[in-house]
Amino acid sequence: MIGQRETVSGAHFAFTDRWGGVSAAPYEELNLGGAVGDDPEAVRTNRELAAKYLGLDPAQVVWMNQVHGADAAVVDGPWGSASGVPSVDAIVTARRGLALAVLTADCTPVLLADPVAGIAAAAHAGRPGMIAGVVPAAVRAMAKLGAEPSRIVARTGPAVCGRCYEVPEAMRAEVAAVEPAAHAETSWDTPAVDVTAGVHAQLERLGVRDRQQSPVCTLESGDHFSYRRDRTTGRLAGYVWLD
Repeated sequence: MIGQRETVSGAHFAFTDRWGGVSAAPYEELNLGGAVGDDPEAVRTNRELAAKYLGLDPAQVVWMNQVHGADAAVVDGPWGSASGVPSVDAIVTARRGLALAVLTADCTPVLLADPVAGIAAAAHAGRPGMIAGVVPAAVRAMAKLGAEPSRIVARTGPAVCGRCYEVPEAMRAEVAAVEPAAHAETSWDTPAVDVTAGVHAQLERLGVRDRQQSPVCTLESGDHFSYRRDRTTGRLAGYVWLD
């Protein structure tokens, strides 16, 4: 259920895999995405199971309506209703104990926390969001609340790797013009993009020194959802919160 979990100075980071839930094929098992065609009741149950496994109140987890953009929202509690969830790709909080969640199925989930200031953020960095600057936007929003980039702990979760994310040459050139670190080649020597490498390069320039990335490539791993591999599939989640 939880493929990766870590605690650093009271900051908690967790990334799910696809197992331990109730969804049927092709969303089996722990689909946490509510907009991919799965049974809404199964998604609700899965979110409850994942939250309780992490020791969280399912009603106190904040989700996003992700749109591959670069907007960030500051939150101090769950949205009032499903219709009130804004279209953003990063959420930031200064409320300790409030869990922030990000959904992915190849894009890079980015979890950030300044344990000293008590500021946390979750960001959804696909190729469009990475080049639009969603991660810098999240860090800037954290800084406005009192976070220091040098104190931020950054963890990126399972995502499609640069060896597998094949794109047309023109697209690779477009991405690399904005973020050179994202320039990549597939294992079969064709143009590719490495979104996670681009995210980490952005974080490094922002002064975020404590950074780690998951070794899991979602496309290669049968234990994780991958949109590029399966098209109709579920969504993984990354969670961040502070004591």
